[in-house]
Amino acid sequence: MCPGHAWVAGNFLMTGPKAYLTYARSVQRGAQAGIEECKHQFAWDRWNCPDSATQLKGLKRATRETSFIHAMSAAGVMYTLTRNCSLGDLDNCGCDVSKNGKIGGRGWLWGGCSDNVDFGERISKQYVDAQETGQDSRAAVNLHNNEAGRLAVKATMKRICRCHGMSESCSVQTCWTQLSDFREIGNYLKIKHGQAQKLDIDKKRMRAGNSADNRGAIVDAFGSVAQTELIYLEDSPDYCRKNSSSGLHGTEGRECVQHGEGLTQWERRSCRRLCHECGLRVEERRTEVVSSCNCKFHWCCTVNCADCSQVVVKHVCAGREGADGHGVRRKYREPK
Repeated sequence: MCPGHAWVAGNFLMTGPKAYLTYARSVQRGAQAGIEECKHQFAWDRWNCPDSATQLKGLKRATRETSFIHAMSAAGVMYTLTRNCSLGDLDNCGCDVSKNGKIGGRGWLWGGCSDNVDFGERISKQYVDAQETGQDSRAAVNLHNNEAGRLAVKATMKRICRCHGMSESCSVQTCWTQLSDFREIGNYLKIKHGQAQKLDIDKKRMRAGNSADNRGAIVDAFGSVAQTELIYLEDSPDYCRKNSSSGLHGTEGRECVQHGEGLTQWERRSCRRLCHECGLRVEERRTEVVSSCNCKFHWCCTVNCADCSQVVVKHVCAGREGADGHGVRRKYREPK
């Protein structure tokens, strides 16, 4: 487990109530899944969910990106708990059958094995929200984004139905709800990240030091924001530039995708976003990879192989100083 994953998962376990330690493995896996999904969603962005951003120091800032980390981690924990509950992997927990037999809509009834999201949501709150012990605006923002992540799990759920009737007439259907693929939740929250709202909190009231004024300022700022939306307090730093003291690596040296088939919109825009818009050029780097090929077995008992080479082309962001536009060629031999 990488340091970022270990911190998030470990913190959930350390701060969660002892009564819920039975769910520790699900919480840990859910936290890991959330961070891994974060890395996937931002793989081609200037900020690419580095390990430094998922550790305690990185989470102290309430930026747009931090809002995504909180939402995605909370969603991951809820998702894993819900799935494991429905699979029967957890004690005293199973499918949600509370609505079975009731009319759900025209021509269909509730039935089957619905994923138990209420259970996943409840235990996720116990673990994830337990980290926020403060009464300040940052704690309130983090709790809001945690809840937005859990609501994303619910918003992306699917209704699955099975037909009943003579000769497959489907005169009546039995339906249940099921978790969507976790990638869909990541896609949903990536859109929410782009639409995240910056809160304008009355700093004079917050500086007064009166807890009632603090709560009042926070309530007023949250008043017009839907619970499903991500929110943040601070503008994001310049992710183009390296800043070691802030744990920012910059985009110089990052790989981008110049061309190819079946690219996502993020891959198509990667060279422009990572290189050109950050004042860097795109450098083509060619590496010759040598590997064994055309191997033949000779009795007994040797294998003779030829050496085959292949040129691997990558494009990376490079500084403009002394740029000659020519690619760099390196030779690499694969281990046998």
